[in-house]
Formats: sequence, C-alpha cells, structure tokens
Amino acid sequence: MDAAARDDIAGAQYPSYDEDEAMFADFLKEHTILTTVNNSADDIDDEDDEDLMLEPTAEGKQLVRRTTCYPPHLQRIKNRDPINNSHQKTYLVEVPLSELVIWDAVRGLELAQRATKNATRYHELFCKVIDSVLSKMEVTTGGGRRRGGAASSARDSIDVLMEQRQAQQEARQAEVQNNANNLVDDVNGPLGGGGLENDAAVLGAGNGTGGTATEELPALLMRRYELRVLPLRRPGAYAPFDVQFRDNDSTQYASSGSSAIQAVSLRQIRSRAMGHLVTVSGMIVRASDVKPACTVATYTCDACGCEIYQVVHNKREFLPQRLCPSTDCQKQTKHGDTLHLQTRGSKFVKFQELKLQELPNQVPMGHVPRSLTVHCRGELTRLASPGNEVTIDGVFLPQRVAEGGYRAMKAGLVTTTFVEAQNIIVHKKSYDDSISGSLAEEERLKLEEQIREIATGDDPVGTLSSAIAPEIFGHEDIKRALLLQLVGGCTRKLPDGMRIRGDINICLMGDPGVAKSQLLKHVASITPRGVYTTGKGSSGVGLTAAITKDVTTGELALEGGALVLADRGICAIDEFDKMDEADRTAIHEVMEQQTVSVAKAGIVATLNARAAVLAAANPLYGRYNRRKSLSENVNLPNSLLSRFDLMFLILDVADVDRDMALARHVTFVHQNEGTESAKKSDTVDTVPMDEDDIDDAEDFGESEQVDDNGKQDISSNVLREYISRARKHQPVVPEDVAPYIVEAYVSLRSQGTAEGRKQKNGDQTVMTPRQLLSILRLSQGLARLRFSDYVAREDVDEAIRLTHMSKSSLMEHDDGGLGDQNSSKRKWGGEDVTSRIFNIIRDFSTSSRSQRIELKLVEAMVLRKGFTEQQLKQCLEEYQNLDIIMMNSTGTHIEMLGDQGH
Repeated sequence: MDAAARDDIAGAQYPSYDEDEAMFADFLKEHTILTTVNNSADDIDDEDDEDLMLEPTAEGKQLVRRTTCYPPHLQRIKNRDPINNSHQKTYLVEVPLSELVIWDAVRGLELAQRATKNATRYHELFCKVIDSVLSKMEVTTGGGRRRGGAASSARDSIDVLMEQRQAQQEARQAEVQNNANNLVDDVNGPLGGGGLENDAAVLGAGNGTGGTATEELPALLMRRYELRVLPLRRPGAYAPFDVQFRDNDSTQYASSGSSAIQAVSLRQIRSRAMGHLVTVSGMIVRASDVKPACTVATYTCDACGCEIYQVVHNKREFLPQRLCPSTDCQKQTKHGDTLHLQTRGSKFVKFQELKLQELPNQVPMGHVPRSLTVHCRGELTRLASPGNEVTIDGVFLPQRVAEGGYRAMKAGLVTTTFVEAQNIIVHKKSYDDSISGSLAEEERLKLEEQIREIATGDDPVGTLSSAIAPEIFGHEDIKRALLLQLVGGCTRKLPDGMRIRGDINICLMGDPGVAKSQLLKHVASITPRGVYTTGKGSSGVGLTAAITKDVTTGELALEGGALVLADRGICAIDEFDKMDEADRTAIHEVMEQQTVSVAKAGIVATLNARAAVLAAANPLYGRYNRRKSLSENVNLPNSLLSRFDLMFLILDVADVDRDMALARHVTFVHQNEGTESAKKSDTVDTVPMDEDDIDDAEDFGESEQVDDNGKQDISSNVLREYISRARKHQPVVPEDVAPYIVEAYVSLRSQGTAEGRKQKNGDQTVMTPRQLLSILRLSQGLARLRFSDYVAREDVDEAIRLTHMSKSSLMEHDDGGLGDQNSSKRKWGGEDVTSRIFNIIRDFSTSSRSQRIELKLVEAMVLRKGFTEQQLKQCLEEYQNLDIIMMNSTGTHIEMLGDQGH
C-alpha cells in the first residue's frame, strides 16, 4: 500500500482539524438567519437595498429578511456593548449544530456529527476560531473606528492589567527571542507528565502557536465570552437567535424546533456516549453553592520576575507549578521553589454542582433511581433549584475520584462520570409559566377557544372538576375541592412582615378502596411541582430537610425533603395516619407557616415550603367505626386536623343504585381498557392504568353523567393552562361582601358549637377561626376560576357549602359517602333533605315574624347549609303542591300559607 492510499484511509478515519477550523470560520462569516421586519414603510426605507434581503412569504404572514448571523454579535463583543438582558452578566455565543446543517447540508452535517461525537475537542476548536476572528476585528466607537483594545467607555481593570502584561511579554520576547523555544526536557521537575507539560500543550493548541511556551498569555485568560454548543434540533435562545424567525411550514427550520429533540433518561446513557453531546432529563435533588473555580492559574517568579500561566480548565484538582520554566531562571537557580500563585492575576469562573436524578416515570418497577453529577459554569449557574424538572444538554465525560493522595489510592481504578452542561431547560417551573407561547398558531387559537368556552359556560367549576381523575366514579364535591386546591387562594404579606398563607390543605379520610390514593397521584401529576410520598416511607428528615456532606468541599449542607421540593406546588402524602408521631410534628409548621426551620449540626436555617398538603388517611380499625370519634378512628391529633381547610370522610356503605353503577363501569373498563367518554373522544387525557391498578381500586370509574349533562372532555394541558391564567388574578373582598362573610361565619360558628355538643366527634366538626380563613381562601379560588378580581357572594356561598359538606360528612352516620349528592330522600338525622330545607325556611319566617320571604335570602341560607339549588327547587315544588307555601307570580318571594309542620 502506497503512502497516498494510507493518507486517504487515515483521512477517512480521523478528522482534519485544520479543515474543520477553516470550515467553521466560513460558517461564522457566511451564515445568515431570518428575522422579522416591521411592515411600516419607514422601517423599510431606512435600510439599504443591498442589506435588506427580503424573503418571499405567503400572503398575510410577517415580512422577513435574511441578515448575517455572527459578525454583528461578535462586533458587539469586541466593542463591549451593554448586554440587553439584565440577568445576563457575560456575553454568550451559541452554536446550534442545526444551523450548521442549514448553512451547508453536506459539509455542515458532517461537521455537526463530528462535533457531537467529540464535543470537548470541537468546543476548543470553535473557541480558537472565534478568538481569531475577534483579534482581527476593529473596535468601533459610534460611527468611527479605532484600532487597539476595548472602547474607552468599557475599559476596566482587567484591560489595564492585560495591556501591562502584553507590554512585559513583548519586552521579554525581544530579549530572549533566540532562546524562547529551547526549553529543557525536565522543565517540570517532580511534576511529571501530569503538570505543566500537558497544560502547555493546551495553551499551544489554544493560541494556535503549536509550541509549549508557558509565558505567553493564554487565550482563555483574555476571553470575555462563553461558548455553548447546542445539539442538533435545539434552537438558540440568546442573541442573535432571540430574534430569529422560525416558520413551522418551512422544512429547513423544522429540524431546529425544540419539540423535535427527545431527551433520554440516565439509564439510556451508555459507555458509547462518552465524550458525546447528550441530552438527558431528570429532577434536580441537590444544588451546591456557587463558588469560584480557577481556570487559569497565574504565577510570579521571585528570581526572574516573569509571569507563568497554567490552564486548569475543566479540572477539579491540579498540582501547582513550583519551578520557573524560563531559560534564565533555569541557569541561575537550580533548586528551590521560585513560583508563587497570585489570585489577582488568575481567572476564576462561577461553578455549581447539581445532582440530577431520574424521574419517577423513568424508573422501572423495583429499581432504585439513578443519579448523575452535572457541572455548571458561568451563566449556567443558579438556573435550576432542587425540585425542578430539567432537560440538560451537555458533554458526558469521565472523572477521576481524586488526582492524588489517600482518596485516589482508596478509589483505585474506579472512575465516576459527570455531564459538563452546555444548556439547561427548566420545565414545570410554576403555574405562572404559560404553555401557549410554545404552541403553534393553530394550536394556540384552539386552546384559546377552549378556555373561552369553559370560562363563559354555565358551570366552569363543575366542568373543570370533571377533568380531575375522570376515571374515578363520583366524588363531585371532592373533585371541586381538589380543583380549588390547584388554583389556591391569594397569599397576603402584611406590612409588618406577617404572611397569611393562600394554599389550601385537604385531608381525605375513609374506608379502603374509595380511590383516595388515585386522587392523590392524579393531582400530583397535574401540578407543576407535585411530589407524591407515603407516610410510612418518609421520615421527618425525608419530609423536611436533611444534613448531607458536600462532595466538593466536604462541608455540611442542607438537602431539601419532599415538602421543600414541592415548594409552590402540592405535596401528596398517602397513609398519613401511619407516620410516627415524631415525624408528624414536622408538618405542623409547614401547614400553617409554610417554612421549615432547621437547627442541626451547627446549621440554623429557614427553608421555604410553600406547598399545599393533600393527605389521605385510613381508619385505625380497618374500616370506619361509627361508634367512635373521628380522632379515635384516624389516630390524628386535633391540633393537626385543625390545620386542614377541608376534611372529607368517605365511607364505603352498601347502596344498590350506586353499587350497580360502579360495578357496571368497572366491568366496562376491564372490557374496553378505558372509560366510555374516552372511547367517544380521542382527546381525553386520562390516568394511565395497568391491570394491577384496576384490581387494587374497584373504585375506578367515571361519572357516567358527564356526557348526559353536556360536560365537555378536557385534557390536562387545557386544565393546566386554565389554572395558570386563573392564578394571575389576585381577587379581593369588596366592602359589600365582607359583612356577608362575617354574618355567615358567626351563624355557622353558633350552629357548629350547638351541634358539636351533641356529637361524639369532638372539636373536629366545630367551626374554628381557622375555618374563616379557609372560607376566604376557597372564595378567592372560586373568584380566580371566574377570571375575576373581586369575590362575589356566590363564591362565598359555594365556599360555605363545601365547608359544610366536609363537616357534614364527619357528622353523617347514615350516608355512604359523597358520591351521590342528588338524592333528595337520604336520611339525615331522622329527616329527609326536603324536610330539612323546609324547616330552615319555617324557622327563618318565625324568627323574622314575617310570612313573606325573599327567594334570594332563602337560596343563600339553604346553600350555606350545604344543600344544592336542585334540592331547594324540588322542596319548593313539593310544598307548593301541598298548599303549604305559595310563590308569587314573578318568582321572587315565598309566602307561608300557615304554620304547618311536616
């Protein structure tokens, strides 16, 4: 085989970095992007005809033009122009590999593939090309130009230091020009091959000199920007791509859409991905403090006075240089340490270490979640906090446990892995982040129409509550309460610093097999920051905070538990009654003050835990014993139960009609693997079930009245967007509604005290001052669902009705739960519903000494007691037929015909 053939084979196997440098330089110079242009004539006239390269677009679409991509942005870096983004402190240069493909479909694709497989090497290559382009640029000040350093308005102390160093370098190079490249072989002394030689090689590669001179200023020390290499199909987010026009109908930009890239779990990253640019998704469970990390170490020689530079970029540990490599110093000083590290001349960058863990849906059954360390530098720090679900683009690299010492000897050949982050995307931040901005125009208009249709409907609360766990049978009032928990009330911060929580806490208690756990899991999946845990599997430290040892510094650090990770979300705690007493006391502070106070191992801190608690508890004796009080059944103290805004008792009582409907639906689910409404429409977003879930919960089902009542099917995305927009409103209580709330609370307080003496349940069923705040929070949530900034009387009535229903479920002894609220013949304390409503009307007529009563007052009183409008209407019709009451012709007043009982 001749030499030409061998060169061809070697060229096919190994890339030519010189050719790739030239190709990337052409890309920086030639690549153009599409930007939008205002349709005004003035804006178009101001531009030159040659520069304004308008692109043909369809009629009715925005006018776009093709502009150069990188030269203007690099010129701004050279001029040190101010950064538009206030959160950004450093210039960012993004290189989306998809733009290489758009620039040249053949050469650009090959370069993008090579950069993906050897990301670290090509990151240095791209930086070298950008440094070369910046060095050839001239600084422009206003309309003119001048050669030299930075603009006078942007000069800082680093510029003065660099100019001084360059002057010293030029003077020294003039003196030792003949002997600059003749270094001795043993220049590193005891450092061996892992010290200055490798660093000098990096410096030579970075400067393009190809030598090993360590006295030259490294390019990394002079660099004032951060380079981020984004994987294929990942669009840029910063200048100049922040104004880039991307048409969904265009095929060349379809590959750049963020929806086309798929993140993988930690289990799918194998050894073949080592050194590659990967995209992983997971949850941040720990974030270290942001600390400075040295990238270029600068030394000063006491003997010759020169400065020596050592690049330690992307290294966790390095051995400081001891001997000066200059020729004069080698001749004069044979022994002794003459180099001293100076921090003033070194370069440091912000460094943060994140711990990424697999999402619960990515962990196979019976396996332990895997975790991976992520290194963030520069502007990538402080982007993610514990509890965030993130997608990270980065380079998958190996890492030695330690460079030397006892740790290295103990670790042996074991090597850990980490990801050097290039881009971080935070998902499910909060309800404040709308998803409409990331949708296409048609999908966004469809979403707007669905939200408008729900908001203008007759019962938006009932329509939205039907989308919560639609496969679970009944529980209409519980679903309404869970919807209000997702929306929440308004958090008030008083001028004196006192904070009144707006989150709503709900407790579900009842017999086994009534869908409590499924409701908890569904709510935790809807909320942006939902954490599902069990009481027996969580200790007090696991719920609040734990003291861990930082791997980087060895210091003690706080690691948030479930309640801290669910900040601004919902923490669903199943088997709440199974928790130990010592662990349960940690929740008292969270449920009311919404903070976690920690005083452990010398660390005194207060962490935010602004989470709504959704708890589920089972009776102590297996099933609810009606002969015992509530605290005896669930084994929870009154101090904890009073912190719940709503407590629902769900009993499993035999009822022929309800059991028949439930059994029919469960058999239908087994036959068709889905609910009836899901078969009618493919747009329903239901809870995924397997056979084990259906066997464990015979409560699975969906109210079959959904289609009969005309309620539309709502997907989870529509529900999240509706809640996101509703939470932007901050409703207040008007002056005319405040006396109504006071009067309602006082009447409920007196009634609850009288009934509490007759009941065995104790203080749980008595109206407490905390219930007044609960009514206000529920009323604010109902006002938010109406997209209103004011609380109406109807919101207060509905909030009182839900509060009364939760109380009545605890006092109820003959009801089988809250699944069927429409039956007017249920027994309640020896009387049916119709008789109880009539007694309320008759008592009010007797106390007011008037036979003529306004219908609005009657409706307010009846709804406040927990009854529905349909039950009131049926009662009035029944007693009108008996000639006991009479309605006037306009239907506004009721007249009692006689003092008759029933």
